[in-house]
Amino acid sequence: MEIGSFTFLSPEDFFYNNNGSNFSWFQDMENGFNGNSKKRSRKDTEESLINEELKKSGVDILSSILFLDEEAKQEQLQWVTDSDQERAFFEANYNEKVQEMNGFFDQLQNHSSEMDELDDSRNKRVRKSSSAVAAADEAVVSAGNSDNVGPSQSGSGSGQQRRLWVKDRSKDWWDKCNHPDFPDEEFKRAFRMSKATFDMVCEELEPVVMKKNTMLRDAIPVRQRVAVCIWRLATGEPLRMVSKRFGLGISTCHKLVLEVCSAIKTVMMPKFVQWPDENKMKRIKEEFESTTGIPNVGGSMYTTHLPIIAPKISVAAYFNKKLTERNQKTSYSITLQGVVDQKGVFTDVCIGWPGSMSDDQVLEKSAIYQRATRGLLNDVWIVGGKGYRLMDWVLVPYTHQNMTWAQHEFNEKIGEIEKVSKEAFARLKGRWSCLQKRTEVKLQDLPVVLGACCVLHNICEIRNEEMDPELQFELFDDVVIPENYLRSRTSEQARDHIAHNLLHHGLGTW
Repeated sequence: MEIGSFTFLSPEDFFYNNNGSNFSWFQDMENGFNGNSKKRSRKDTEESLINEELKKSGVDILSSILFLDEEAKQEQLQWVTDSDQERAFFEANYNEKVQEMNGFFDQLQNHSSEMDELDDSRNKRVRKSSSAVAAADEAVVSAGNSDNVGPSQSGSGSGQQRRLWVKDRSKDWWDKCNHPDFPDEEFKRAFRMSKATFDMVCEELEPVVMKKNTMLRDAIPVRQRVAVCIWRLATGEPLRMVSKRFGLGISTCHKLVLEVCSAIKTVMMPKFVQWPDENKMKRIKEEFESTTGIPNVGGSMYTTHLPIIAPKISVAAYFNKKLTERNQKTSYSITLQGVVDQKGVFTDVCIGWPGSMSDDQVLEKSAIYQRATRGLLNDVWIVGGKGYRLMDWVLVPYTHQNMTWAQHEFNEKIGEIEKVSKEAFARLKGRWSCLQKRTEVKLQDLPVVLGACCVLHNICEIRNEEMDPELQFELFDDVVIPENYLRSRTSEQARDHIAHNLLHHGLGTW
């Protein structure tokens, strides 16, 4: 297939071939292109307007941000300025206070120095006056005697100096009581014991209680030391009254009471409060059996309560509910458990357990309970009241209702034995009145004081010291019956056997 030739026209030819008209193809194209450019120019104008508006709004936002930033900087600068001013004010005030305090301390130091100088000058004057008094005394002594001054007279010179250390108090009452011609009845009324018993106590305590004289003062004699303690225990008077009676300071009297009580408990308790040996136990059993018909009774047991001031610790443990109900005021106490023989002499004591504990609980804490647990109380009955449980070695009365004649008879005999210990405790509290009311002695020191009272009670009982009827004291101890009253079937059978023998074998009152 062949392709023929084709002649292309030039623009000029094309232009002229159209009869010389003003329209040409290129002009139309240019006109068309020009129309599109007008449309594009309108769009560009709109876009430029929008861009200008955006630029204006951006400028406004940026200016606002710059303005806020400038305000924040100004506020921070103002805060720093104010802080600097406050810091400068506080520093100035602090410096002013420091200067004032330094001035005050300087004045105080100057005043202290002046006082020290004044004290030194005063002491010098006192020493000079003392030397002058001693020289005058020596001159008087040398003028009265042709011999030289001996050591005893030199000591009298030191006696003049002791007036600076010892306050002069009246000892007339004690000097009168200590005089050999003082009536024994009045002495016994004051100290609850005769002169002979008092002398025996002083002899026992002298190695422990005696003090040596010093260069400043003479030691308090042993008899006066013991008398201070015994009179305080016997009367229960406050230390202020003890101080007036014996011409001693209150603190000295308090110290003497504790020292002598401790010596009594340490030295005399092992000798006068001890568990009976085999021979003595045999005599005790015979005495109780001869009076009641109950065999193998080795002692009568009782527990009493002693009022105390509310302790600072463990208050609930020492709170006594029964005593509070009876006295209509909150009361606290400690316990004193004791076993006595047929004469009312203590053979065992347990001191100081809190008053909230029952009699049976106190017994379980005592040394006699431990002795029984080790099997050292075989064939021995310790008779107690209703507050104790029936055990293999503790014999107590029947507590149930509708008892038989034998049980009634048994309770009467048990009551007689229990009465021995109760009367012994009544004499203990009656003779030593400090046990009847709350004392000034601290709780930790009370066991020592109570132990001393028990020892002195035994001494008076052993030496047959009769107690003044006016000193009789009635006990008020509330008994709480334990819940588990029976501990042993064997002990129950033994008690029933004793009750049967009392009624049917003529051992009782029937």
